[in-house]
Amino acid sequence: MHDIETLVIGAGVVGLACARSLALAGREVMVLEQHDLIGSETSARNSEVIHAGIYYPTGSLKAQLCVEGKKKLYAFCKENGVGHKQTGKLIVACTADQAEKLEAIRQKAAENGVTDLIRLSAEEASDLEPELACHGALSSPSTGIVDSHGLMLALQGELETNGGQVVLNTKVTKLEALPSGGYKVSVADGDDGYAMTCRELIISAGHGAPGLAAQLPHTQAPRAYIAKGTYFRINGKSPFSTLIYPVPTTNSGLLGVHVTLDLMGRVKFGPDMQWVENFDYDVDPNRADNFYEAIRQYWPALADGALEPDYCGLRPKIHAPSDPAPDFRIDGPKDHGLNGLVALYGIESPGLTSSLAIGDYVTQQLTME
Repeated sequence: MHDIETLVIGAGVVGLACARSLALAGREVMVLEQHDLIGSETSARNSEVIHAGIYYPTGSLKAQLCVEGKKKLYAFCKENGVGHKQTGKLIVACTADQAEKLEAIRQKAAENGVTDLIRLSAEEASDLEPELACHGALSSPSTGIVDSHGLMLALQGELETNGGQVVLNTKVTKLEALPSGGYKVSVADGDDGYAMTCRELIISAGHGAPGLAAQLPHTQAPRAYIAKGTYFRINGKSPFSTLIYPVPTTNSGLLGVHVTLDLMGRVKFGPDMQWVENFDYDVDPNRADNFYEAIRQYWPALADGALEPDYCGLRPKIHAPSDPAPDFRIDGPKDHGLNGLVALYGIESPGLTSSLAIGDYVTQQLTME
């Protein structure tokens, strides 16, 4: 007998969504979180955008789970009173060359099941957003924003209603596969440590997932990298009423210095991208120099000195800076041969949007054993 049926490592939005889905499927679930509150790393430091599912390779997990997750997320927010708003988004062409790419983006979105994009001329885009300068745009009406912390609280609440629990200040230090099946999980709890056993183990530990999974046999865990993204804000009224994204120009998976709004209508710009070696949440004010150039491509009226440091986030990457962005990696028993184990790697954007769909996908991986 094991101490508990299912353990989930990591109480970010994806870990909580996995735990909720597993609890709804009838499992006894416990979530272990090393920090003193839920969702304090990647889940708390992003753009809080509900993505439509436009850019990702057709057939990829990112495309499938984003489109499915978007629908589930809007429904969950409505049912549970989670703050959100379907703001819409404009994908803007800042040059004539970029304008030629808009149709290809629209076609890619349609292949992914996103069929509501609307092509706008420069004049039509300016009618919607008078401060915007562009050579044309695509309107994505199903894009939105969400209160990420409110979402995580609602996921935790539904998990606990279905018999699950979240244990904070509990850092997992060692994982072992048991010869008779299941797993031994050693943890540090303040000055003390102890171990427990489980039949099923979900590693949803963000930056820490590759290192933890590598302790188990046959997992072929990827190498972990860190990419820092910084955001800046302006004081006063937002110049835009919707989200503004420039046409993507690289294969990095980064969507450029874009405009997002929070539920209070405040505007922020970002993120940029900086590969780093260590965890560092300090914002370098000097990075604003590059922001001005990027933002003025679609908002020429941005005044000198208007940008103020806001916050930064660290993305859990599983590829080197010179490599193209990979798909989500969700390794189940059929991938590594270990019954009851699912390890999630590189769950960055659109992880927030995809979270509910990822949770159900993980449950399916265990059901198909």
